[in-house]
This record gives sequence, structure tokens and C-alpha cells, in this order.
Amino acid sequence: MSRFIALIPAAGFGARMGNQLPKQYLSLAGKPMIYHALHTLCSSASIFRVFVILAPDDHEWARYDWSSFADDKLAVRYCGGATRADSVLNGLKAMQSEASIGQDDWVLVHDAARPCLSAAQLEQLIEVLAPDEVGGLLAIPVADTLKRADADQRAVATASRAGLWQAQTPQMFRLGLLKEALSKVDSASITDDASAIEAMGLHPRLVLSDAYNFKVTYPQDLALAELILQKRETK
Repeated sequence: MSRFIALIPAAGFGARMGNQLPKQYLSLAGKPMIYHALHTLCSSASIFRVFVILAPDDHEWARYDWSSFADDKLAVRYCGGATRADSVLNGLKAMQSEASIGQDDWVLVHDAARPCLSAAQLEQLIEVLAPDEVGGLLAIPVADTLKRADADQRAVATASRAGLWQAQTPQMFRLGLLKEALSKVDSASITDDASAIEAMGLHPRLVLSDAYNFKVTYPQDLALAELILQKRETK
């Protein structure tokens, strides 16, 4: 049977946060931000292993206590690349060096900056996509009106939102397929793994998520993420 393996590319910096500390290590509810995604993934009985892909010169990881995560489930590799896609591809290659992981195993690529992924969302993604021939991703339909702007940031047109979805993570594809797809694209031109799969002429399935699984991008997002996490803890 195919295994389910999570991969978190965490070699980036997150310049829009305006902080000297890499975004994945910013404090959120008393823990580094990446901790919360790791907690959800490592706690899942469906996930066989969780790989974290760090920059080769990352010195922050070692400053924190990760002992709450089992050593046989959490694997850290210092092989991150110049882009997110490069980090994912390098991580896939690192996975292949392990005899227990094969080409047909599922890889769930998740952003370190999406700390509010819930266990229910994760299990729904796996349940829906496990029998799928291509794979897919969590996503939500676009609800807001979309404006197209000119160089002066003036609205020049209202774009139709019909059929538009906002991509989230995890994005789940077979290891061999995802590695092939990422090897064929310009890594600087894609922002998620599904777009590399689409470039092969395949059509990833969109699995309905919710707005809580948002990406922390700006400083004010931290406060919202903390409220969501605190609300879950009180249930």
C-alpha cells in the first residue's frame, strides 16, 4: 500500500513580514510558527513521515526544542534551494534515498506559514485523493470581487470570479509524478506544486477547505492565526 508522507519546505525568509527572523520561526501562541503545522501532521495516524526542508545555512532550527515529535517520524534535511519549488524538489530527492519510501507514495506538501491546518482538513484531503489518479489540493472558491489594476493601482476592470478557487496546502501528489513535474518547469515561475502538475496537462482535484487554513503573510496575520489556535484549544 502507498504511504502518505508530508513535506514542509521551510528554507525561505518571508520578507513581507518585515522581520529579521525567518517567518517560520516567528512566535505564534508561544511556539515557533512551524511548530503548529508539524503538530497537526505528526499527530496524524495517516502520515508515515514528516520531512522539513531547511536552508543549508539555517541556524535557527537547533535553537528550539522539538523533542515532542518522535524522531522516527520527523526528519530534517538541510537541502533547501533558491525557490520553493527547488526546496520541494530537493526534498523529494532526499526522500528517495530512504528504502522505505517509493515512487508511488503520496507526498503532501504543506506551507510552514499555514499554522491553522486542522486534523479534519488533513484527513478529508487524504480520504478524497487516495483513490484519485492525479492528486490535488485543498482550496476554497473565491468569494470576493476581483479587480484588475493598472500601473497606478487604479481599477481598470472587474474580473469574473466564476470557477476561480484560491489554492491552499497541503497539495498531494505521487512522489514520482511530482518529482517529474518539478524537474520540467522553471522553478522561479511557479508558486505551488499543482501548477507544475498542470504544466504536464494533468488536472489536480480541488478539495473544499475553509478560510481558517490561510497563509500567514503580513504581521497582522499572526494575531488572527493565534485567535484561531486559541479557539481550538478551548474546545
